[in-house]
Amino acid sequence: MGRSAEVGTDWQGRLRSRGYRLTPQRQLVLEAVGALGHGTPEEIASAVQERSAAVSVSTVYRTLELLEQIELVRHTHLGHGAPTWSLADDHEHVHLKCRDCGGVEEVDPAVFAPTVRALQEARGFTVDVGHFAVFGRCRECTAALGG
Repeated sequence: MGRSAEVGTDWQGRLRSRGYRLTPQRQLVLEAVGALGHGTPEEIASAVQERSAAVSVSTVYRTLELLEQIELVRHTHLGHGAPTWSLADDHEHVHLKCRDCGGVEEVDPAVFAPTVRALQEARGFTVDVGHFAVFGRCRECTAALGG
């Protein structure tokens, strides 16, 4: 599910426009997030440390927080553990998390448009689908149970 990430002028420009520069640590974290697609801070730190053992886990956490503030990455909670991080430039999607096998699928947020619209109209509540995860049972696990 991961994809190759190249550090382009867009990342550099977005960092610079907010008074930051693209440091080697930030570049490594951005590349790791892009390559993993969805990664926990520990998975991202592991990928970063394969390329530079000098980058600590705490540096990865601080970098992820900064990169989220400037909207280069975003996080999603897929359960009780650590959040997973993805590039903010990736397509918007909602996560479907199977409680049985732990698998995660992505669906277009348009699937939830009627619910999003209903919440906006009834409650004035604007839903952020970038942080949205739905828990249930995937097709394979449902079939295995005879459903």
